[in-house]
Amino acid sequence: MVERSLLAEIEGAFASGSAKKQVEILRRVTDLFLAGATNYSDEQVDLFDNVISRLADKIEIKARAELAIRLAPVDYAPLMTVYQLASDSSIEVAGPILRLSSRLTDEDLLLIVEHESQDRLLAISQRATLSENISDVLVTRGDRDTVLSVARNAGARFSNNGYGRLVDRSIDDEVLAICVGIRKDIPRDHFHTLISRASEAVFAKLAAINPASVAEVQQVLTGITGQELTAESKVKPRALRDYRYAEEQFNNMRRSGAPMDNAVQEFASNGKFLETVAALAALSHAPTELVEFVISDRRGDNDPLLILAKAAGLSWPTAKKLCILRRGPGGMPPQVMEAARQSFEKLKTETAQCIVRFYNERHNALDTFQHLAQQFHEQDAETTMPRVSAAS
Repeated sequence: MVERSLLAEIEGAFASGSAKKQVEILRRVTDLFLAGATNYSDEQVDLFDNVISRLADKIEIKARAELAIRLAPVDYAPLMTVYQLASDSSIEVAGPILRLSSRLTDEDLLLIVEHESQDRLLAISQRATLSENISDVLVTRGDRDTVLSVARNAGARFSNNGYGRLVDRSIDDEVLAICVGIRKDIPRDHFHTLISRASEAVFAKLAAINPASVAEVQQVLTGITGQELTAESKVKPRALRDYRYAEEQFNNMRRSGAPMDNAVQEFASNGKFLETVAALAALSHAPTELVEFVISDRRGDNDPLLILAKAAGLSWPTAKKLCILRRGPGGMPPQVMEAARQSFEKLKTETAQCIVRFYNERHNALDTFQHLAQQFHEQDAETTMPRVSAAS
């Protein structure tokens, strides 16, 4: 049984010895603790903790780092000593504790990742497991090295918002995009967003690094575009009408603060084709040529128009007026309109905006956009848009 007097004697010997002797004494005290810690009472553990932490405060960095390495993987490591080592000014000392110690709670780690320097965040990003709270803050506060590290960490968990931030930080960073893309737990909607923003090189590298992802990448890519991504597919559409006056009118209305949904609905209801196209193009961030083509094509499906309306943030009553304008004389059969309504309500705004963004960044061919709604729903049941033929 460890007596208080014995620990006092050890500390006295430590204080009077040389630096080399002090390190040796600390090693022996640590050995003594590790050898029997599971059998010590709480009071005895507290005594060891007090002595080890006081001894550690007096030794050089190299010896403190050695102590940290020994205690970091120990589930019953003395708590006060662990905190002391975790907050050490040297990352050589703090690093092992931050990476490995199970004695640090999420609350402890959260305080560190919210306020400490990047070397501390990098160490924490390498822990065997990370909760959503910790991972999310690391992605927000961390520098590129930290974000890469946590993205590569299979034990890290991210919230939906955390994944959104991770995907955002992958833009223009091929290495990070690949790390995020090959994570097994990445939600499909975030994977689709990553695909829509990634360079062509990322697709190839994802396939090379993880052959199992080839089919997924190609499936999503083809599902979004209707074709392989090639230079030949990037054909610039041509505008057929002069929209300058209509665009100027809409911009003036927008600056006046008038409700945009009401404005588009009024344009469509009154058959104002140019104004409707200009407004929908501006609100959905789609090219005017594309919007003109979609509204003019009475033979095609409703889905591309519904995508543009959803991307523009319009309501169903306004989208309905757009469908009627597009269909022209005779209107739409009730069953077709009901199917369109269901499709519109199921479609997520983020998904529609993702499709438009992908079109803008990767493709300019009009026939490409016709394939978007037709095939995109096959990739994700949650963003399904049933294909409704105008001939139904």
